[in-house]
Amino acid sequence: MATVLVVEDDEFVRSAIIRDLTGRGHAVRSAGRALDALREIAHVGPDVVVLDLGLPDLDGAEALKMLRAISDVPVIVATARDDEAEIVRLLRGGADDYLVKPFSGDHLNARLEAVLRRARPGAPSSVARVGGLVVDADRREARLDGAPLDLTRREFDLLTYLAARPDRVISRKELLAEVWRQSYGDDQTIDVHLSWLRRKLGESASRPRYLHTVRGVGVRLSPPAEG
Repeated sequence: MATVLVVEDDEFVRSAIIRDLTGRGHAVRSAGRALDALREIAHVGPDVVVLDLGLPDLDGAEALKMLRAISDVPVIVATARDDEAEIVRLLRGGADDYLVKPFSGDHLNARLEAVLRRARPGAPSSVARVGGLVVDADRREARLDGAPLDLTRREFDLLTYLAARPDRVISRKELLAEVWRQSYGDDQTIDVHLSWLRRKLGESASRPRYLHTVRGVGVRLSPPAEG
């Protein structure tokens, strides 16, 4: 069926979930702390993660943010916080679905099947949406808050690559290889294009909205913070 990583610090709850999912044919791994879960994701590569928010070492939202920096694995957040604003924030922060505790094994399994259907290869959409930014790779069109962006070919390719991986820090080496199709080159070329792209997005390096430089690592495209 699927390899499921259950991240839950309550041993009783964790054991019950593992027992139920195993009985349904899933291969289940588990972690009781966020940092242990991140190591599992990096080394094992599960098909889906069930992430409890009440972990002892990291806040659930922070754990989700760190997880999204290293993986696109589908994440179902399990939370006791039945608060709409909090759930919306988590979904915008990278969660694919959520469950409010307590939940049944049937409910969890139905959610697992749903996110796995969406994650499996098929006919993926060519349209990426990040905040008010919409990038249509097939039509080679980009819009910001409904207004078309006038981009060069390279600017569009750069924006498309970043928009398809929102909230992930992309290294300059990766951009050079995947966008410029070069195994080596000058980082200044990338920085210049990022500067041009920022200008067209109505921002600057000192006051970013979408494009955030992570010093010494790379660049991340994320939706603007609310408020």
